Amino acid sequence: MVNTNIEIFNPADVRRFKSRALKNFQPYNFLYEWAACQTLERLKDIRREHTKILHIGNRHAAFYKTKFPQLEIFQDGPEQDIGLLPIENAAYDLILSTLDLHTINDLPGALAQTRRGLKPDGLFLASLFGGETLFELRASLTHAEVTTKGGASPRVFPFADKQQLGALLQRGGFALPVIDSEILTVTYENIFKLMHDLRGMGESNSIAARSRKNPGRAFFMEAAKHYQQKFAEPDGRIRASFEIIFLLGWAPHASQPKALKPGSAQNRLADALMSTEIKTPDD
Repeated sequence: MVNTNIEIFNPADVRRFKSRALKNFQPYNFLYEWAACQTLERLKDIRREHTKILHIGNRHAAFYKTKFPQLEIFQDGPEQDIGLLPIENAAYDLILSTLDLHTINDLPGALAQTRRGLKPDGLFLASLFGGETLFELRASLTHAEVTTKGGASPRVFPFADKQQLGALLQRGGFALPVIDSEILTVTYENIFKLMHDLRGMGESNSIAARSRKNPGRAFFMEAAKHYQQKFAEPDGRIRASFEIIFLLGWAPHASQPKALKPGSAQNRLADALMSTEIKTPDD
């Protein structure tokens, strides 16, 4: 996901799947709505006015438009690739994104361009799917392909983890980066209902190296069987995990706190410890 020399995702497929989902997105937008609400909660803790705001991605941008009428939307369409992000330099106080960055081939470059698009002391706040997302589905599809075909091809996105994303924020030039995540568990009647929802979200498989051949009925039945055996709840419904990672970073500014340089402390820690009086229960 972070190697810019390899095209992991097919951008044309990414755009096609998102465009298809937008035609009837409301029944499948529950994860995006949750992530957007969490984003707004985080913004409440930041007491400042945002006069120039951009949202990257258009599947759930309308939600923010009701809160921020001045919001601009970067829409990835046939003539625009979300991974290129031609954002004007130093133009925005706030840049947001909701579950739209995980299918960018050059994520380091996109984050760097996002940082350049912020005014000094501007804020970037985004959410994206993390490494624990759909681990049950990945395990079941891999098992089915090995069992029925003797090998496996990539069928679920490779997701970045918090450590990787924290490093990418720093690499992109963001100050004071903050990373946190939550795992949401959604239950489904079966694997086919889950895959139906993923299609409705616009999250069908867009991996460039995936097999284009229909794997056949035996493959899907074996995947469904494995999923049911390994990841079912007591009521028989299967669970699907979605890790949602939140990224927060600032465009550098002179007013921001900075870490002290090594060796610049005025007092030694050892001296402070030696001067501290330690009392025992008998004193």
